[in-house]
Amino acid sequence: MEQIIFYLLALIMIVMAIASVSSRKMLRSVVYLLFGLIGVAGVYFLIDYNFLAAVQLTVYAGGIVVLIIFSVLLVHHMEMEMETAKKSKQILTGLSCLIGLGVFLTIMYSHEFTVVENTLTTTTAEIGMGLLSYDAGGFILPFEVISVLLLASMIGAIVIAKGVKLENEGKETVGNPQTRIENSQETEDEN
Repeated sequence: MEQIIFYLLALIMIVMAIASVSSRKMLRSVVYLLFGLIGVAGVYFLIDYNFLAAVQLTVYAGGIVVLIIFSVLLVHHMEMEMETAKKSKQILTGLSCLIGLGVFLTIMYSHEFTVVENTLTTTTAEIGMGLLSYDAGGFILPFEVISVLLLASMIGAIVIAKGVKLENEGKETVGNPQTRIENSQETEDEN
C-alpha cells in the first residue's frame, strides 16, 4: 500500500512540476507549484517525518506560495501571460533535462540502496531544543540565516509581481530589458 501511495505522490509531483513551468499564466503556475509542494509534504508524511512535513506545509505551501499569490493578485497581474522562450533555449533546456535524467538514473541503478528501519523517533520538543540551542551542535545560526532567506524571497516575490505595464498596447510584459528601455525612452520623449 505504501508503494502505491508513493508512486501516486511522485506522479502528482512530476505532473505539477511540469505544469508549473509550462503554464503561461502566472497564477496557474503558482497554484501548480503549491500542489507540487503539497506532494513533497505527503512524501514526508509517508516516511514518518511529521515535523518536516508540517514545516513543508507551513513554510513553503502555506507561506511562500500564498505570498506569491497575494502579491500577484494585489498588483493586478492575474491574467498576465509569460513570454515564450526562443526555440534554441527550449531545445537547450530539453537537452539539459535529458542529461540530468540520465545522470540520475545512472546513479540510481548503479548503487544498491539498503532499507534502514527507523525505530528511533524524535519528538518536536527535541527538535526545537536542537534548533534554538547555542551549544555545540546547535542550529541557531542556520535558523537565523533561513529567516533572512525567507525575507529575501518575500521581497523578490513582490518585485517580480510588480512587473512593468506598457502604456502603448495595454499589455503587460515581464523580463524583457529591451522593452523596458524602449518604453522608458518613449515616456521621456513624451515629457
